[in-house]
Parts: sequence; structure tokens; C-alpha cells
Amino acid sequence: MRRPDAAPPGRRFGFVPRTVAGRVRALTAAVLVAVAALLAVVAVSVGNARDGVRVIGQDAGPQVIATGNLYFHLTNMDAQLANALLIGRTQDLGMRRDDALRRFDASRLAAGDALLKAAKLADETTEDETARESLNALARYERLAGQALLLDERADHAAGPPPAEVIAYYRQATDLMKLDLLPKAYNLTLDNGTLVRHTYESERGAVMAGQVLVYVFGAIALGLLAALQLYLFARFRRMLNPALALSALLTLVLAGASAVMLNGQMDHLRTAKGDGFDSLLSLSRARAISTSANADETRFLLDPGRADTYEQVYLSKSQSVLYRPADNLDRYNEAIQRDLGNPNLDPQRQRFLGFLGREAGYGALPGQPGAYRDVLRRYRAFQQSDSRVRALVRAGQSDRAIAARLGGGTGGFSSDRDFTAYDASMQRLFKIHHDAFTKAVDDGEKGTRGWNAGVPIAGLVIIGLVLAGVRPRLAEYR
Repeated sequence: MRRPDAAPPGRRFGFVPRTVAGRVRALTAAVLVAVAALLAVVAVSVGNARDGVRVIGQDAGPQVIATGNLYFHLTNMDAQLANALLIGRTQDLGMRRDDALRRFDASRLAAGDALLKAAKLADETTEDETARESLNALARYERLAGQALLLDERADHAAGPPPAEVIAYYRQATDLMKLDLLPKAYNLTLDNGTLVRHTYESERGAVMAGQVLVYVFGAIALGLLAALQLYLFARFRRMLNPALALSALLTLVLAGASAVMLNGQMDHLRTAKGDGFDSLLSLSRARAISTSANADETRFLLDPGRADTYEQVYLSKSQSVLYRPADNLDRYNEAIQRDLGNPNLDPQRQRFLGFLGREAGYGALPGQPGAYRDVLRRYRAFQQSDSRVRALVRAGQSDRAIAARLGGGTGGFSSDRDFTAYDASMQRLFKIHHDAFTKAVDDGEKGTRGWNAGVPIAGLVIIGLVLAGVRPRLAEYR
């Protein structure tokens, strides 16, 4: 006799179907929901990966590189203007006035192109306004530079400081460059650099979470498919349901392939951001600031009234490129010659600071360690040449200092030649990282190609196989 409080058969739990057909339908529905969730997670994760690659590789990333080039060309314009004014009518120096003016024009055109590109890529109102204001400021700078060059040509002076009226126009031009143009260029770089970092962190985090969910829902779908297979075996004595077995295999393949693809996308994002974008940003800043510091050496000779200021600014810029603790240029140069002159120096193990110091953390790319050591070696030589130029000025030999600065010195060194070699080494290192950046972006784009169509097709096939597997069993209860 059954106890009065016992539940009747089939009603032990209210949510459990009472019939075999109901249980098969419930298990089938659970399988379909799990498969649908897996498909949704894969689709969303693919979209996140694609958005991250697009922003880093096609939107804000290229804009940062373009504005980084803008910063360099602006500083190079001012450097070449200072060179032209310092040379005067003297033609027996290593650099001629025409050479400096050609470089000035080349950087002027490149700066204009970079500004136009930055304006074209701008997707925020503030960025567009900054780019347009920079174009207007560049036009004002060119007007002041033209007036300084015209007056300098009329003065027909020998190599050395030009007349006071020329210096006055040059001061207006270089102050406009330092206080208006360069800060705007830096803001464009900073805004888009921040966007790249935020995009990388959010999209890579989303892809990582998607990979975890792929494992979770893939395991749930496979578990439910196994449960459905076992239940059908227990109730219908069918050893294997081919359609369900094939659907389980396809689900396993889909989940596994999705996890592998998402892991690859995270690697591509990390490479594009870390080995590519971050290093490109540091190197472009280091190159631009180095060029500006090189121009400060010329300004030191061009404008004696501001010589002390330019010397301090040169020290500040040098320390931002590669920091060594020092309170004056002599001590800074001593530290650079000592630290970088060690034949057993391993740059990757040094705690260098500054923009070149950041580069010490990127040593995995082919050719990068050797190229980086070459940059440090060339930087050391350039700093030594700068120190020797200033020593000549202090010794009252300004003519020799100017000749050594512009490449026509007789002391066996040329500050301009050493800087040119240093800048060329920077460009070689930049190219290594730019190639890595481009490859990572291309690989990222290829990695998600075909998944928009492949995921729904795979989902329809799996769902169709599940329905085909249970349909004959359900038909027995009609």
C-alpha cells in the first residue's frame, strides 16, 4: 500500500516531463538552446576581434602614426630653417643653404600632407578642429619663416648669427612652432593613442571572455548531446544515433576551431598593439624630439641671446629620449658615454627610461635587438659631437663650432653627420616594428575572414542533424 504523502508516478518533480516523448523534446530543446548560445558567443567574439583590429590597424592606429610623422616633420622644418639662417651666404660648409632649404620644403610638404591625412581620419569634432587649426597655424609659421629667410638673404651675412631683425622673426616663428603647432600635433597623437589603448583593453578582454564562454557553452552543448544520445539508447535500445553523433562531432569542431581562432586573434591584437603600435609611438616621439633637440643645438649657435635657454631645453629633450640622471649637459654626456660605451652592454637588461628606454622591452622581433643597439651606439656618438660643439663655443671658437655643427669641421667630427646616422638607425628600427604591426593587422583581418557566413551555416547544419536524429524517435509516438 502506497503511503498517503507519496507523489504519483511521473509527478515526482513538476518540471520533469511525464512522457518519454516530452523528455526527448525537452532534451532536444536544451541542446538547441546551448548550440544557439554557442553560436551567439562565437559571432559576438568574432565581431569584437574584428573591431579591435579595425581600430588599431585602420582607424586610430594609422592616425597616430600619421600625427607622429607630423610631429617629426614640423620639428624638422624648424630645424632646417635654423640651419639655413645659420649658414648665411657661406658655401664652403658641409651643408649648404640650398640643402637646408630643400629639406625645409620637403618637411613642409610632408607636414601639410600629414595634417590633411589627420583631418581625413578624424572621427571626432575636436580632432577635426585641431587639425584645421594646425593648418592655419602652419600657414602663419610659413609666413614668418619666409620673412626671416628674405631678410636673411638681403643681409648676405657669413656663417653665424644673422642680424637682429632676422632673429626677431625667427623667434616668432619658432615660438609659434613650440607653443602652438607642436602641442596641437601632440594632442592629436595623444587622443588617438588613448583610443587605441582603450579599444585594445576592451576588445581583447571581450575576446578573452568570449573564448571562456565558447568552452563553457561548447561543453554544455556536448554534455546535453551525450545525455540525449544515452537517453535514446536507454529507451529505444539504439546503440548509436548517427545524426546526433555527427552533430556532436561538428559541435566539438566548431567550439575547438572557435577557441583556436579567438586565441589567435588575441595574439594578433597583442602583437599589433605591443610589438607594433606601442613601439611605433615611442619611436616616432623619440625621433621627433631628437630632431627638435638637434635643432636646439643650431639655435644655441644662431641666437646667443637665448643660448642658455636652448642648452637647458636640449638637456630636457635628451633626457626625455634616454634618461640619465644629470643636472647639466656635461654630466649627461659623461653618463651617456659611460653607460652606452660598455662593450658588454645588454640593452634589454638595462632599466633605461625615456622613449628609447621603452624600446628596451621589445626584443622578440627578428632584427630588433641589433637595430636597437645600433640606435644607442649612434645616439652616443651624436651626444659626444654635441658636447664637442659646445666645448668649442666655450673656448671662444664659434666659427669652428658652426663648421662642425654643419658638417664642415676640420676636427674629424660633424654633429650634423652624426645626427643623420642616428636618425637613419631610428628609421631602420621603426621599419622593423612597422612591418610587425602591418603583418599582425593583416593576420588579424584574415583570421576572421569567412566566419560571418561559416558560423550560421555550421549552426544550421548542427541544428538540422539534431532534429533529424530525434524525429524518427518522436514519430513512434504519433
